[in-house]
Amino acid sequence: MLRTALKPRWLGLFALLVLIIVTFTQLGLWQLHVAQDKGLADALRKAHEARPALVDTVIRPHEAFPNPQSNRAVTAVGEYVPADQFLVGPRRLDGRQGYWVVTPLVVAETGARLAVVRGFVSDPAAAGRAPAGEVSVDGSLAPGESPSVAPAALPAAGPEVLGSVDLSILVNRWPGDLYNAFVFAQSEKSATGAGIAPAEGLHRVPPPEVTGGLKWRNAAYALQWWVFAGFAAFMWFRMVRDDAQHEREDEHVG
Repeated sequence: MLRTALKPRWLGLFALLVLIIVTFTQLGLWQLHVAQDKGLADALRKAHEARPALVDTVIRPHEAFPNPQSNRAVTAVGEYVPADQFLVGPRRLDGRQGYWVVTPLVVAETGARLAVVRGFVSDPAAAGRAPAGEVSVDGSLAPGESPSVAPAALPAAGPEVLGSVDLSILVNRWPGDLYNAFVFAQSEKSATGAGIAPAEGLHRVPPPEVTGGLKWRNAAYALQWWVFAGFAAFMWFRMVRDDAQHEREDEHVG
């Protein structure tokens, strides 16, 4: 069989086989890297651990969300617009079902509106009004959420409920400019620097955990490329073996 494999024809196919195996192996490794998303996870973690920055130094009104800046610690200074407050639900916090309380903040630096998740309530009546006057909000930046069907409406006297923080809806409802992001508020301060405690029944929503995770679809693609490489090697071996067997049969007949 070795003599057969050393024929020019099979050596040429072997060179092609090596190229195929190297290419498919690299493609598999690339898909595995995408599946692990390690680089993105590291960047997200660094953004989360960085010192708070003014929101306008991270994103400007109407700009695309800057990846990877999810969970970036930011500070926004401005005034809330209580009249445009709404709820997002149903959501869960510590095993309880309820709603996010979202209020637009008119950022002093730009005059644009920034959606702020001020907290979570089990009872919509506990949402309360946002603090009046200028406030400084410290929190974590997040990109807008995908559209979602709103849950059953609350009584007419209650606040509006949306299914998600869908910025494509808000841009058509809120006047003026809008940030393509929202903030999970972790603390609020008045213009004097005094801390503002959340209303009774309103609980801060921690930002989503930063994890790399594993994208199983890309992992399957990686395995697929490696199976192709193994199959190519098997086919070359089988063709050489069959050719060698035919040679032996011809010699036996001769």
